[in-house]
Amino acid sequence: MERILGLDIGDRWIGVAVSDPLGITAQGLTTIKRENKKKDYAKIEALIEEYGVKKVVVGLPKNMNNTIGPQGEKVIKFAEKIKNKFKVEIIYIDERLTSMSAERILIEGDVRRENRKKYIDKIAASYILQTYLDSRGREF
Repeated sequence: MERILGLDIGDRWIGVAVSDPLGITAQGLTTIKRENKKKDYAKIEALIEEYGVKKVVVGLPKNMNNTIGPQGEKVIKFAEKIKNKFKVEIIYIDERLTSMSAERILIEGDVRRENRKKYIDKIAASYILQTYLDSRGREF
């Protein structure tokens, strides 16, 4: 069974998570510092190849009224390029509350404020991927 990649795509950082080989749990993998599109896509391509990924779950930022704003449109544009470049399936997950949930976990874990930014995108990517893994039920 192939692994699934989870992405939390922001303007400055991309949080990355990967599923375990059975597709049950999501693990935070890394945070990519955005430099330019060419380098950003190259880093994602390396992860897709390393983990044999065929499916990428992307957090879609929506407005609270469920519409897609400018940030959501940027994410879709970026993700569609991943789909076309690397021939993977893209699945969008509503990510409205993932960053807040990730922040709460870090606060509860007593992570100092200045260190939280390092982890928040990776944890948000884990949430996004885990939400998808849980929603599809077990395929056994």
